[in-house]
Parts: sequence; structure tokens; C-alpha cells
Amino acid sequence: MPPPLRAPRAGASVTHAEVLIVGGGNAGISLAAKLLRDGAHDVVLVEPSPVHRYRPLLNYVGSGEARPAAEERPTSSVVPAGCRWVRDAVAAVDPVSRTVRTRRGTSLRYTTLVLCPGMREDWAATPGLQDAYSAGWAGSTYVPSSAPLVWPALRAVREGAVLFTVPPEPAPCGPTALKPALMACDHWNRRGVLGDLDVTVVLPEARPLDVAGADEHLEAVFASYGVTVVRRSRVASVDPVLRSVDVATPTGTRRLDDVAYAHVVPHYRAPEWISESGLGGASPAGLVDIDPTTLRSTRHDDVWAIGDAAAIGTRSSGGALRKQVAVLAHNIAAAASNRRLRAYDGYTVMPVTTSRHQLMLVQADREGPRPLPLPHPFAPRRSAWWFDRYVLPQIYYRRLLRGKV
Repeated sequence: MPPPLRAPRAGASVTHAEVLIVGGGNAGISLAAKLLRDGAHDVVLVEPSPVHRYRPLLNYVGSGEARPAAEERPTSSVVPAGCRWVRDAVAAVDPVSRTVRTRRGTSLRYTTLVLCPGMREDWAATPGLQDAYSAGWAGSTYVPSSAPLVWPALRAVREGAVLFTVPPEPAPCGPTALKPALMACDHWNRRGVLGDLDVTVVLPEARPLDVAGADEHLEAVFASYGVTVVRRSRVASVDPVLRSVDVATPTGTRRLDDVAYAHVVPHYRAPEWISESGLGGASPAGLVDIDPTTLRSTRHDDVWAIGDAAAIGTRSSGGALRKQVAVLAHNIAAAASNRRLRAYDGYTVMPVTTSRHQLMLVQADREGPRPLPLPHPFAPRRSAWWFDRYVLPQIYYRRLLRGKV
């Protein structure tokens, strides 16, 4: 593999890429590998982190079913052969001059630009939440530094109020925030302490997944654990000293006092340079404004986007990225030769555990549910849990990140 590009000093000559990909997560690495397998010759990846994470395992880390090291690998080990890696972060994009400027002052010119930088925690959207994380009585599996601390905290709870939230959209596969909630409930039930706990789940919408057939299963699970479900609501603020949480509901503010533990997922937004570069749309979260079917910018034909930071209009997930990568790799090549573009149908996957070792695998697209061809397709299964926990990570590293989508 060619050595990573070194960031030159400010004022050095501009580096050019035929395809410049911003973001080295699932989307960026998988797309780079797919393009190279399809015959692309000049693919450059911009990613500052030396660590690559298989983020779905963080929910299992926070439920005592995986070690933190299991979801991490060096970024250098997953960048595909033939792809040049710029270990830097983006500061700005000038889509008119087709230039990306990095924080170290490098200017990278491109022919085609793909934005998949993921999203950032918007701590300012929930006053007090970050301080509550620091205090140790709040956290979530969505924040890598917090995930290893979640299970020791949940396991130690024996009585009192416990809060779990599903983040409002846009979020990185928001419904999977139910995984640590329901696995913890199963643990407390088996330990005989669930009856001494007041467990609350806050949903941003009326239904947990908005998928007919799957939601009914989840509602039954909530009822079996005695969970109080607060709907069309979100955490408005947190008092890190008094251990209280204010929840904004359709009828007013509801306060939870003396919280033993709060698994509160922060709100998310796209990196600010997207909006500052004129690539964002009307979304308050600053998502890249694209045609949600072709994945192409609505303003610049040479700019594309996939993943969490793209305004695709469906819930993001790893399964969704598998489809997006296949469509985008085709469309980049098709656009260069004036061929017809393919359409992404909004396919996504929402795996939700209902107990320590059972999981319901929910698939949907813009038309509605896409149930598996099985009797009772949304029923929780141990085999689905095993596949999600042990098989998918192997598929991720051995096939998806190698462009075999």
C-alpha cells in the first residue's frame, strides 16, 4: 500500500485526487475499497483518527457482552491497498474551486468529492449532560469514551430511577439505543431487583421504530419489564449536581429526580464546516443537502454524500451503508460517462435486543417494512442475536471494509 500522504506546510503545492473521500468510518473505508475494486486509480481518504471502530459493538460493551478492544482496530489496518490516507481533519470545502482545506493547512483539489464524515455530539443541545457524564451517573454506549463505563454502572444499580433515551433524528442508528436498555432490564429481572427499579424510556416519536409488526413486539417487551414509556419527548436539560433530568413532553416538562443512572444519548449534528461551505440544507443539524435517491449534491454535480451526515431521510445504519455504498460507487462511475444513475430506496436495518441473548432484526425502506421471509419475521431470536454479536463483526472487517458489498 502506498504510504499515507504527509500534510505539507501551509503554502505547499496543492495535492489532487480524482476521488476525495472525507471520513474513514464504515462509509468512507467501504466506498474507497469498492471504488478501487471497480477500477478507480486515484482515491484519497481524509480521516484524522488513528483508531477505526466497529460502532455497533459499543452497545454490547455497555451491556457486558463485549470488551472495548473488540470494536477497535488501527485505521492503518483498514485503509484499502491503493488508497492514499491523509491523516488530517477538514476545515473547509470550496465547491466552486473544488478544493478541500484541512486543519493543518493542506489544500486538496478533487475531481469528485464524497462527504461521509459522520456526526458529532451536540452537547450544547442538552445543558448539563456533559457534566453529568463527567460526574459518572450518566453516560451512553454511543460515546466511545463512555461506553466501557456503562455496564459497571448499570450492573451496580439495585433500586431507584433509571432513565434510557432514544436520540431524536438525525442520529447514528438511534433505535439501537434500546439495546442497553432492554439487556439491562433482563439482567435486573434475572437478579430479582427489577421490581425495585423505576425504569423510564424516552422516545422521540410515538412509536419506537415506526415499523408495523416490529413495534408491537417492542411494546409487549416494554410491558413485560414494567417500563414507563414517555413518547414524543426528549431530554431538555440535566442537573449534574442534583441528579435530576428534565424531559420535554408534548404537555410540558416532566422532571425525574434522584436518578440512579441515566443512559442519555446526546443529540447529534453534522460538522459545522458542511454548512459553512454552503453544502448543508434546511436541516437544523446541518446535514449535507443531497438528492436522497441518487446521493448527489443538489447544488454541485461533483459532490456526493452518504452516511450519518447526509440528508437521506431514513434512519442510518450499517445495513443502510451497505446499500448506499453499492449505489454510490455505481453512480460516480455512471456520472463520469453520462450513464443512468441508480436509486437508493432508503433500505435500512434496525437490530434491537429484547433480552441479553435475543434480538429482533428489523428491515425497512421508504415503502415500509421489509420482513425476513420467515414465520413471525420480527420475533426476537437467539440466532439473530448471535449473528449480530459475532457474525456481523467478521463480515464487516472481512467483506464490507474490503469493498465486497
